[in-house]
Amino acid sequence: MTIETFLFLTFSIFALISALMVVSLVNAVHSVLFLILVFCNIAGLLLLIGAEFLSFMFLIVYVGAIAVLFLFVVMMLNIRVNLTTLNLASLAPLGGTILCILFYQLNLTTNIFKLFLSSADQPLWINWFSEKENLSNVKVIGNLLYTNFSLLFLLSSLILLVAMIGAIVLTMHQRTDVKKQKIELQLIRNPAGVVKFIKLRNNGYDETR
Repeated sequence: MTIETFLFLTFSIFALISALMVVSLVNAVHSVLFLILVFCNIAGLLLLIGAEFLSFMFLIVYVGAIAVLFLFVVMMLNIRVNLTTLNLASLAPLGGTILCILFYQLNLTTNIFKLFLSSADQPLWINWFSEKENLSNVKVIGNLLYTNFSLLFLLSSLILLVAMIGAIVLTMHQRTDVKKQKIELQLIRNPAGVVKFIKLRNNGYDETR
């Protein structure tokens, strides 16, 4: 066994174990810490296959920015540990319907089933090594991302938008101990019954409407 094979197996095993711990732990802070460990192992795998740019981008963007941001947000928010079990069977029809619609749309645009069933004699991918020599990782990623995978790139941006909206919804807690204006009650209030004219005197006051 070579050192590359040993490192590949080590990074893969630790990545799978860490990913399993992310979805199984109840404490959100511990889940984020294991998520950082997943990103570090994936960066090691990318470094082994020669994708240095993607490896360092994983460390800089995911571990250095997003995962640390998640960690601080989770630690600052007052998240209560809810041990109630969720009935996933009730959500299965909705999830299956959304998944069928997604695969149908992908099949209409990119013919995704043909990609899986294509033979080796008729490849649908571009061999960049035979097209041009001395290509860097950045050039190959840019060419593939904005040509062959442009639809998936737009789909990933939509997923990020949904995640951003979900984060906003999770942080919108209605607090009852905060004094604030209720605009709808102020608009429907009759000013004739609330406006009072008070005449002050030395011994007291005389209230007149």
